[in-house]
Amino acid sequence: MRFLGIDLGTTNCGFAWMDGEADENNAAVQAFDVPRLVSPGEVNTEPLLESCLYLSQPGEFGEGALDLPWRQGSLEIVGRFAHRRGAETLGRLVTSAKSWLCYTGADRTAAILPPNAQPGASKVSPLDASRRYLEHMRAAWDYEHPEAPCAQQTVVLTVPASFDAVARELTERAAHEAGFRNLVLLEEPQAAFYAWLDRYPDWREHVGEGDLVLVIDVGGGTTDFTLVAVSAEQGDLCLNRVAVGDHLLLGGDNMDLALAHSVAAQLAAAGRRLDQIQMHGLWQQCRAAKERLLSNPDSREETVSILGRGSSLIGGSLRGKLTREDVERLLIDGFFPVTSGEEMPERRKAGGLMEVGLPYEPDAAITRHLARFLRQAASRNEPAGEGGPAAGGYGKVRRGPSGLTCPTHVLLNGGVFQASLLRDRVMQVLNSWITGEGFEPAQVLPGEDLMHAVARGAAVYGKVRAGHGIRIRGGVPRTYYVGIESSMPAVPGFSPPLRALTVAPFGMEEGTGAKVPAGEFSLVIGEPAEFRFFSSSSRRNDELGAMIDDYADELEELSPIQVCLPAEGAAGNRVHVTLETNVTATGVLELWCAAQNGRRWKLEFQVREAASQRGRSQGRS
Repeated sequence: MRFLGIDLGTTNCGFAWMDGEADENNAAVQAFDVPRLVSPGEVNTEPLLESCLYLSQPGEFGEGALDLPWRQGSLEIVGRFAHRRGAETLGRLVTSAKSWLCYTGADRTAAILPPNAQPGASKVSPLDASRRYLEHMRAAWDYEHPEAPCAQQTVVLTVPASFDAVARELTERAAHEAGFRNLVLLEEPQAAFYAWLDRYPDWREHVGEGDLVLVIDVGGGTTDFTLVAVSAEQGDLCLNRVAVGDHLLLGGDNMDLALAHSVAAQLAAAGRRLDQIQMHGLWQQCRAAKERLLSNPDSREETVSILGRGSSLIGGSLRGKLTREDVERLLIDGFFPVTSGEEMPERRKAGGLMEVGLPYEPDAAITRHLARFLRQAASRNEPAGEGGPAAGGYGKVRRGPSGLTCPTHVLLNGGVFQASLLRDRVMQVLNSWITGEGFEPAQVLPGEDLMHAVARGAAVYGKVRAGHGIRIRGGVPRTYYVGIESSMPAVPGFSPPLRALTVAPFGMEEGTGAKVPAGEFSLVIGEPAEFRFFSSSSRRNDELGAMIDDYADELEELSPIQVCLPAEGAAGNRVHVTLETNVTATGVLELWCAAQNGRRWKLEFQVREAASQRGRSQGRS
């Protein structure tokens, strides 16, 4: 048995594995370099697979030019060559499928990508694009390791801690459709922490009882925050994930685009304006130039060039400059500005009409988002001051007089933090808040492989689940609710109040289930009915069965389900049911309605969006 870890990233995918039968001295995590096309007819392997899918047209390439060792005749390209070709051709490149997969404002199973495709051009769904990345990695592994195919191994697939129940279910579905069988989902910040634990067997020398570790994961497309508390039980140290942040579409891609706009402004000032294809190419050029500048302290300036447009391209290259000062000004001050611990992210009024696209964060300041997370992470109704109970009852959490949660240690993850300037700035700002609350500064934990830690940690987690190593207690990363409509006489112009019933409390462990202790409810069967679901990353003390009347903006509404539950009798019947919650071993949430006669209905969190007004249900006798 081998434990395979896959990081299904927004911009890059990682793959690592461990031999489950090797002894402790030989059970090192190994990276799997995924083969992919780098040009027509040329296959190469690299540590990361670009999360890009190019939809070519018949006749665009010669026969066999897109063949892979395990696949012939396909028109699809995944990885490096897809990225390059997509920069040259508008409307055929699919990117950010992972972000689309968790976007509640889109039908994630409909063919909507790429959103800038020309009329009549090929499109795929976010679900399908994710499946194709996973399918590529599964086929590549099976080709290289025919003696140990993926379907026979334990596969740990990572998701952002902020993914809601729908996005988790869709990720699991994409993996199953790609050919993975023995599958487990794991949150990315936890995976990074597992990689750190594996790399430092003496981790107890770095953290101890009462410590609180903040994981800051800034990837190519998203930013994730997680808090892990260190407590003790019967003399042994325990690790507990006690808080997760909201899903932030903010990361390295935003930074590279900011640099590209800076260079584009230089060119525009010289009378050279760029079209969409050129701008996309400049975006990628600035990414490479940024990495060279930040990795070499002696480098002060980088030249970026893109091809001109028109009938003659000879000598038509456009050139711009990117300086170290540009990078420091735009990235450090733009994305990690010095702020107070009380500054919250700015919100701007949305325009009436916008392009079809993802809901990117309007405020690019990651430090302000971090301040909001550390204030939300404090347990509700907990008095300010040191020593309040952590969510879930796991020991103590440092809190300052102002209510700011103050971590003792920080684990940084993501390619963005390969730049020491950015690492230093985020710690400078964070520690200014912590010392201002009267505590000692937080310490940075020794580094892991920032680009590959998530995949490596996922493989480690596979072995931990088999009983080897310490496990981080986590469970459901949000509290989930179902809307309950109040029973009251009809009043003109007034809708019955909607209350929120807690059906899955924060931290409910995988592989567990429970009856919701809230009595009976009236369930409509035999005719279409709408079910509304909510979640919260800040309300972590609501117990199973708690009914919430006044939740204002604390709950985020998920897409409603409109379904017709199968009925045994006439349409329009109502039956009295109790509710049961189940969290599968893979971390997917299920809600069942149980009648006294033994009939049961499963309400699945919406996979197709409200716009399509279709949901799914299962009836079982």
